[in-house]
Amino acid sequence: MKFQPDNNGYYGQFGGAFIPELLYPNVKELEDNYIQIIESEEFQTAYKDLLKHYVGRPSPLYLAKRLSEKYGATIYLKREDLNHTGAHKVNNTIGQILIAKHLGKTKIIAETGAGQHGVATATVCALMDLECVVFMGETDIKRQAPNVARMKMLGAKVVPATSGSKTLKDATNEAIRYWIQHPDTYYLIGSVVGPHPYPDMVARLQAVISEEMKVQLKEQTGKENPDTIIACVGGGSNAAGAFYHYLDDEEVELIAVEAAGLGVDSGESAATSQLGEVGVIHGSKTILMQDEYGQIVEPYSISAGLDYPGVGPLHAYLHETKRAKFMNATDKEALDAAYELTKIEGIIPALESAHALAVLPKMDLQKDQVVVVNLSGRGDKDLETYIKYLE
Repeated sequence: MKFQPDNNGYYGQFGGAFIPELLYPNVKELEDNYIQIIESEEFQTAYKDLLKHYVGRPSPLYLAKRLSEKYGATIYLKREDLNHTGAHKVNNTIGQILIAKHLGKTKIIAETGAGQHGVATATVCALMDLECVVFMGETDIKRQAPNVARMKMLGAKVVPATSGSKTLKDATNEAIRYWIQHPDTYYLIGSVVGPHPYPDMVARLQAVISEEMKVQLKEQTGKENPDTIIACVGGGSNAAGAFYHYLDDEEVELIAVEAAGLGVDSGESAATSQLGEVGVIHGSKTILMQDEYGQIVEPYSISAGLDYPGVGPLHAYLHETKRAKFMNATDKEALDAAYELTKIEGIIPALESAHALAVLPKMDLQKDQVVVVNLSGRGDKDLETYIKYLE
């Protein structure tokens, strides 16, 4: 399959494992075992049981009638916001915690931006009675206070990252440093980023989104395939999950939406595909925002979950091959889209998901076009930002 990684973890020229020697045993152990574990009957039984009875899957595929009327197409929302913990992140943490337990790990570390992955990791650690340390940028700790409180209530230790822009990139740096110093821990990465096998493993665990989508579309439209799938992309795990079972079906249009911040050319943006070049970040070769000396350019977005200077290697490859169309939305466009969905469908989306909704006005939609927007999370965590905008 064209869009699966090769034996060395590369999607075309992107991917691989660029890691310190001290981490090689950990990554190699995971690489040697993850597929066998995921495909085992024991894992599948436990994973599906937890997704159904604990997470609340399948998440609904909702026909947004008023949104459809406004934009002149048939628009469905894949309601990942209705999962336990409020986003798609838990699909991955449930799977990875089962893998970690299979490998005999007792201490879990994670990074988080918007806090949703941190909450999902703290949740499964509480469920499985495992120690949990979450690294989070100091800036994100302030703007995502409700999620920080949830993580602490769940028993996780939240460690602030105080370097750089004090956001997701810096939290990931701190998590990797800690992992090097404590190689007995299991690093539960939250997106399709990092060294191989993480991008592939996370994509496989998030693929439940598109797996359900096929069944639900067949029930509601008579066809498994939509015409278009739209998902926001920071690192890109919700998009990887929404695209996964359609990657080789080129009739399905895939649209990845990045955060343009104050504008792609404003100097305050996180539109990696537009601004980035090939480089290495957090253990994999991908597209990232960097200056002429190869130093990482600080990204910016109103959305903590999209505030990342790179993109997962699968998405870098989808961009290079033009399999996915990369679009972007500014802070204001995302805020406007969030308010629109709230007012006409009664659904408050996460700021990340609002970026995906924000490209609907920019598209030439047709009456018979079936569009699925992956609503990756709910907006509870962003209420403080939304309230400011109301004022």
